[in-house]
Amino acid sequence: MSAPNAGDTAWVLVCAGLVLFMTPGLAAFYGGMVRTRNVLAMLQQNMIALGVVSLTWVLVGYTIAFGDDAGSGLFGNLELFGLADLKVPPAPNLHVVDGRITIPTLAFVLFQMMFAVITPALVTGATAGRLRFGGWVLFLAVWSVVVYAPIAHWLWHPGGWLAKFGTQDWAGGLVVHASAGAAVLAVLLVVGRRRNWPHTAAPPNSIPLTIVGAGILWFGWFGFNGGDGLQANGLAAQAVLNTHLAAAAAMLVWLALERVTDGHSTVVGAVSGAVAGLATVTPTAGYVNAASAVAIGALAGLVCHFALKLKYLLRLDDALDVLAVHFVGGMLGTLLLGLFGNRGVNPLGADGLFLGGGGGLLWRQLVGVVSVVAFSFVLTWLIAAGVQALIGLRVPPADQERLDQAQQGADAYHLGGVTSLTAPGAPRRRAAAAPAGEPAVPPGQRVRVVTALLEPDPAANSADLRDALLAAGAISVIVSDAAVATTTPQASLLPRGYWQDQPLAARLRVTVLVGADGVAAVLDELDRMGARRSDTFVQEAERVQS
Repeated sequence: MSAPNAGDTAWVLVCAGLVLFMTPGLAAFYGGMVRTRNVLAMLQQNMIALGVVSLTWVLVGYTIAFGDDAGSGLFGNLELFGLADLKVPPAPNLHVVDGRITIPTLAFVLFQMMFAVITPALVTGATAGRLRFGGWVLFLAVWSVVVYAPIAHWLWHPGGWLAKFGTQDWAGGLVVHASAGAAVLAVLLVVGRRRNWPHTAAPPNSIPLTIVGAGILWFGWFGFNGGDGLQANGLAAQAVLNTHLAAAAAMLVWLALERVTDGHSTVVGAVSGAVAGLATVTPTAGYVNAASAVAIGALAGLVCHFALKLKYLLRLDDALDVLAVHFVGGMLGTLLLGLFGNRGVNPLGADGLFLGGGGGLLWRQLVGVVSVVAFSFVLTWLIAAGVQALIGLRVPPADQERLDQAQQGADAYHLGGVTSLTAPGAPRRRAAAAPAGEPAVPPGQRVRVVTALLEPDPAANSADLRDALLAAGAISVIVSDAAVATTTPQASLLPRGYWQDQPLAARLRVTVLVGADGVAAVLDELDRMGARRSDTFVQEAERVQS
């Protein structure tokens, strides 16, 4: 047996780290697009997969996926339970690349573990706001063993029945994206829709967080696709290049379609298109040339963008469009390999229809798609229904809008319109404030309370707002968040072409305590800041004695 190759081993270990990094990237990508009160729950649903699936993979998932075939091509035997007796590197032809693969088995175990971790995490984007945490943990543990591991054996083990049939999947178009997409269909049937869907939209809480997550995913995808040859060579470089080109092409096509259909090319659309391109090129990355990767990415941007309507046609509340981006993308890429496959890029691949290979590879890819989707859908539904009956998978409807408090007793953000106001900065520590003097109005004297509503923008500087009102005669100033009913709902564009009519508009409520002789001056200042007299009230009050 040849000694392990240090360069190949290092490359595979680096790629394992990159794929691990994709899970927190996915958490951020999804976390930025859910409601403010559900952010922590979404982050935890993704991060918990690193704990749960890592252990199930070591105990039993790896041996089912990559242990010696049990004889049927459906799953491996249990001889490697708990990673017992690992002494040799993977079989030379393991995972389609080359006869000279020599990396330690544990490097391969680690690399494949990260794929097992992120695959079920994809489901959380579709079920946003509806998963009970304990039920989700149980679902993760069972699904990673019963569904993911056998599908990995089918396609990525030399003895797997789809591998012997000739179906190809470079890095997970079927094993990851199609299996997770089919799981989404099944889980959504069990957990159902959010309250008032589709009539109530869910605006994202932090688009910048989503963009950071998308950047991490794009970066990590270089390891996702680049490491699947298990060697640091020209084929790895080809796979990484194809990955990037497909994402770039899909991004541009998606943006162009947004411009035509919605009038705007948005940053969320840009990263949505990129992720669609990444998912679609995944099964083809090590089998096609650069020009084909560009074409595959462009088709991904086109098809996945129009697939956004799929959830409405199926009446499935897929909150963050996992079906359109990952499910459709994974299946599309798998089938496109039957057209663009090129043995000149990878001798262990096959020529597709466009390269003179006929329709044989396309047929084998179609069989793979149907088999994986059917298997994942049926077993996932059984698992999800069982978890729902046993401990519950769906949260109570009353908790859907407040998962962070219900499940963690905490909030992700502690900022409102008032604390977001700007004010002059202090380059050094401010001296302690002097004790307050006697109140301008003695206790028991009659005063006025002026209440007004302001647009946030004209009152953006808290120091100016305070100084102007105090100069006009205010005794104290209180600013709080408010929302007012509008006669004409304000239409706002949400990510991925969705619109929301908002009948309540954000305002700042300013409450000013002032003496009777200062009311006129305070009203003038509030008028200057944009307050409407119809939304302004003056009331008599008495200053209480402390």
